[in-house]
Amino acid sequence: MVDLFIDRVLLKNNKDQDELDTEREIIMRLQNRILMLFFASATCETCRQFAPTLSDFYKQLTDEFYVDRAAQLVLLYISLDQSEEEQEGFLKELPKRCLFLAYEDPYRSVCVCFRRELEAMFNVEEVPTVLVLRPDCSILIPNAVDEILRLGTDCYHNWQEAAELIDRNFMNKEDFEEKSMRSFSDPVRRLKYKVEDEKKKKKKKKRKGWGGGGDEGVEADGGAGDKEGGGSPW
Repeated sequence: MVDLFIDRVLLKNNKDQDELDTEREIIMRLQNRILMLFFASATCETCRQFAPTLSDFYKQLTDEFYVDRAAQLVLLYISLDQSEEEQEGFLKELPKRCLFLAYEDPYRSVCVCFRRELEAMFNVEEVPTVLVLRPDCSILIPNAVDEILRLGTDCYHNWQEAAELIDRNFMNKEDFEEKSMRSFSDPVRRLKYKVEDEKKKKKKKKRKGWGGGGDEGVEADGGAGDKEGGGSPW
């Protein structure tokens, strides 16, 4: 999946529209994630109606307001708009965390080549289409629009399982509060205490070595005194 976008310019849908234009940036953003390709256009009434639902769906899975850690999910808008102004207007309906292709990308300007390449590659025949891809770029859901409308965020868990994606980062806040962290912290605590015990043992050995075994003599005298019933006044 990453290779598909290596030579493209991807932009973040934030105020500054930051670019992901290096191979490393694109790999870091897309690798080992489920990818949603959203094919739509501002001139499509159904697309405009669906956009707020998709935006809420994505926010609830990736926004820290809803989850403690974001799902391994990326939303990429594939614009079918006829002008940059149309694209900019439609992007306002989409979440700030989503990505989109630069309108003046050279691959797009040559007969809208890349968009058509994607449409042909994944057999996209209607809009809106939310094409869901596994991390290996194989198709998971040809068009998830109806599933998102019916199931909401529950469908992500289905995708996660079907894609065999191990996602240890995603957890609802309610689940996080109910989960006991003992299984995570116990090994750390055991290691910590083991190290501390080893340090104490080393300190005792050093004390015994000081003064030619003086501590051993004191312990012996103390033991004798205890037997005689005297003992230390302390």
